[in-house]
Amino acid sequence: MALTPSTMLALCTKAPDFQLPDVLSNEKISLATFADKKALLLMFICRHCPFVKHIKDELAQIGKDYKDRSLGIVAISTNDVENYPDDAPEKLKEMALELGFTFPFCYDETQEVAKAYTAACTPDFFLFDRHRELVYRGQLDDSRPSNGTPVTGKDLRAAIDAVLNDRPVSQEQKPSVGCNIKWKAGNAPSYYN
Repeated sequence: MALTPSTMLALCTKAPDFQLPDVLSNEKISLATFADKKALLLMFICRHCPFVKHIKDELAQIGKDYKDRSLGIVAISTNDVENYPDDAPEKLKEMALELGFTFPFCYDETQEVAKAYTAACTPDFFLFDRHRELVYRGQLDDSRPSNGTPVTGKDLRAAIDAVLNDRPVSQEQKPSVGCNIKWKAGNAPSYYN
């Protein structure tokens, strides 16, 4: 496990479109799926990473807390399943059911979506406004598996609440940190090295 920070994609970047299967419904999910939402949160997560395991209940809770608000949420796993079978679609489905995810959980088999978003670690968060321009990328909160700080989701929740309430999102954003994305052999993007 290599401790990796998020790349901190430039704010105001337009959300790249994608089309990925939801492991629960097998429906194709894309930006258009969330066209009626005021904000869109993309989370790059996986099943095996200790950093994701540490916050998984909070991720599920965010889904429940914002279910009736104008926030679209999609989780995406992009890891190489040949070397990390715990992150295979059927295992992701088990995770989503176990945690009661209220949002789609997609599998990015080609890893092209992760590259388009410059995702580098799990978890990696990207929040877009109604124009699908990036307003937040960074950490969930200050909690890490070994630091004893409670998981609250305060950083991400503050950004979500700002967008939903038509307030500016704080420009002070700390990178997320976690396990590196498990790229397929020869597939690691240049920003990652």
